[in-house]
This record gives sequence, C-alpha cells and structure tokens, in this order.
Amino acid sequence: MRLAFMGTPEFAVPSLAELIAAGHEIVAVYSQPPRPKGRGQKLTPSPVHAFAEAMGLPVFTPESMKSDDAIETFQSLDLDAAVVVAYGQILKTEVLEAPRLGCFNLHGSMLPRWRGAAPIQRAIMAGDTQTAAQIMRMSEGLDEGAIILSEVMDIYPTDTAASLTERMSHTGAALWPRALAAIERGGATEVEQVGEVTYAKKITPAEARIDWSRPAAEVDCHIRGLSPFPGAWFEVEHEGETVRIKALLSETVEGSGQAGELLDQDLTIACGEDAVRLIRVQRAGRAQQSATELLNGFKIETGTVFA
Repeated sequence: MRLAFMGTPEFAVPSLAELIAAGHEIVAVYSQPPRPKGRGQKLTPSPVHAFAEAMGLPVFTPESMKSDDAIETFQSLDLDAAVVVAYGQILKTEVLEAPRLGCFNLHGSMLPRWRGAAPIQRAIMAGDTQTAAQIMRMSEGLDEGAIILSEVMDIYPTDTAASLTERMSHTGAALWPRALAAIERGGATEVEQVGEVTYAKKITPAEARIDWSRPAAEVDCHIRGLSPFPGAWFEVEHEGETVRIKALLSETVEGSGQAGELLDQDLTIACGEDAVRLIRVQRAGRAQQSATELLNGFKIETGTVFA
C-alpha cells in the first residue's frame, strides 16, 4: 500500500519498522519538528524523524497540520492510507479524508477506557490489571473511532510506564500488517466502542508529588505510573536542606506508622494503609540508583517523616 506514517516518539519507531519490513511504500513520514535538547539546547530530530532519515525516507515536520500548506501537501501524496502512532497533532477532517482508505491510529488502551494523551500512565495509576494495543479508524472526535484490531495485554505488578510502553510499542507494531491487509481487501471488521468512557488527561507536574496518606496500593500505582517521567517525588530534610527524591520503582509491603515515616533502612515507608518499599530512586541532579545505594551515601534516620 502507498502510505504516510505519522509519529514522533520512540514508541512509534517499531510500527514504522514493521511497515517497512512488510513491504509497504512509505511515501512520507510526518513527525513533530526538531526541538532543543540537552545542555547545549541543540535542535534534535524526534526518534521517528531520525529513524526515517536513516531509512532514506522523506520526512515532513510542519509546525501545524492545520495550515493550508500542510493540508495541501498531504492531499497531494495520493495515499492509500495513513498510519498514525503518537504523532502529537490533531488532524483536521481534510487530512483524515485525504487517503483513499482513511487514517488509522494505534492507541494504548482498551477503548473507550482512557481516551486521550496518557493512556498507559493512567491505566497503571488507576490500578488496572489489563490494557490493550488497539488499531482504530480515526474520526474527528478524540479517540472515538471504530476498533479494527486489538491485542489485550496484562499489566504486571512490576510494570512502570516505561516498561509497559516498551512492551506495547512492539505488540502494537505487530498488529499493523494484519490490520492493513484486512483494510486493503475490504475485509476489516470495524467495531464501535461500547462501555464507560474515561479520559487519560495529560500528566501535570502538580500531581507528581506523593501523598503518603493514601493506601500503599495506590501509592505504588502512582509511583510506577509516573516512572520515569515526570517521576513521583517526595522531599526530606537533610543536613539543613530540603532534598527532593524521585521514586521510580516500588512494591507494597506490610508495615504501619505515621504516613510518610521511614520504617527501616530498606527504604520502607508507611502509608495511610500498609507501606511501600522503594526499589529505585533518583535524587535531584543525580543518576538513578537503588534504595540501598541511596542510603549508603545519603544517611536518613529511621523514623524520619517524608513530606
């Protein structure tokens, strides 16, 4: 098929690789424009942009797909279909209707649960035990289109947003050859979404602070759902300074004490109900490390209460 691929982060790269391997003609790759990155703030192409260039594919990086020039260019590509994976821009009707067969999106949830920007993070934060990689026909509404192909995935107690994102990127990528083959031959079964609608709003920095008064199970989900970015955090007074620490991996354990109290030197912290043991942490401006490594070089007395 004659395709355009629209994607930006690392999550989308396996899908583009799968389409190339399946022999589709990728006539254009669309990605967000290069952004300043690192200490030097050098303009850096997105992971999809970099991969597409390495594969010798033409890349388009319009600031907005709503501009007349961007829409006209897209319409001129004479596409069979467009494949969209975490592109990061809203597509107008003129774009959605330009390809002969339509535009199709890989979404990381069991729709209509977790429509929106952060479905993987929100599913973990809510304590969901299952999610799905789903290919859907795109419509004007936010993630409201019919489902064409779906792969249910378990969310493990050890999953973080990073690990689930990585696993889903490959699970979702593997769906594209089957989905596009069915779409091309007119044999795709399109199932309308049914059930309660929930929205996965964008993660804000304000909600990253850990509330130790919540039950340990909720705190654990909060930590894993925000790992590694933006990272759930707490603060501790240390040698006259307030130090911020990100919690990147945790587990629930038995324990009791004042909410936020350090119960032992394994970095077990009391919650409103039971406790969590922190496994991976990161001090501001430092590299990630284990809880043991943190406490070896950063003494915190048992009984200290974290804010």
